[in-house]
Amino acid sequence: MSDDTDTERATTDPGRELGQDTSELSPILGDAYRGELDRETTWRSRLDQTTTWSVTLMAAILTWAFSSPDNPHYIVLVGVLTVGLFCWIESRRYRDYDVYRSRVRLFQQDLFANALDPSLDVEHREWRTELGEDYRHPTYKITMFEAVSNRLRRIYFALLLVLGLAWLFRVTAFVPDASLPAAAAVGTVSGVVVLAVVGAFYATLFAVMLWPHEREAKGEFRDVEAGEWKDAE
Repeated sequence: MSDDTDTERATTDPGRELGQDTSELSPILGDAYRGELDRETTWRSRLDQTTTWSVTLMAAILTWAFSSPDNPHYIVLVGVLTVGLFCWIESRRYRDYDVYRSRVRLFQQDLFANALDPSLDVEHREWRTELGEDYRHPTYKITMFEAVSNRLRRIYFALLLVLGLAWLFRVTAFVPDASLPAAAAVGTVSGVVVLAVVGAFYATLFAVMLWPHEREAKGEFRDVEAGEWKDAE
């Protein structure tokens, strides 16, 4: 009766049997790692796509805005909003990318690193349990706030800053005799209001980018000294 029960359990729950057999588990972990690495690479390429869209849009808008004094300056502000939208889209993609990157780092920290250097303990003693739970119930590892902060710090704040400075130059370059508030007006909206909104927008971006908080992302290079890869010759 016991043998029949064990056989039935192995049939209905083959993963349990594989988890107890190291010789069979090793190739499965290798396949799982390659799969997670491929998904990480795929999502990383999607991050590059939105950045490329942003740079292409910036080039087109700035070229058109400065091509003639008759072209309205607020088209640059439209570019600011559009690049900000791309930043939001990329932040959402970054959260998905981080899921697979975190799994890859778990493999690297607790399986490969320990296999290469068994003299040290694993980073997470329950890493198989953590990984299994994440496969059962996938969850995001970072908040949207952290994702936006990361993308602003990495690339988007610089892009938006270029657009902001270009807008200020565009406003003043073609109307040298007008004051800045007068030149910044958009239709019936006074220049003071426009400048206040733009200033508040950039102040918010700056605060989000530099807001002090504990990072939840796993295994990123942050404020660490460069290690010595080779021995001094």
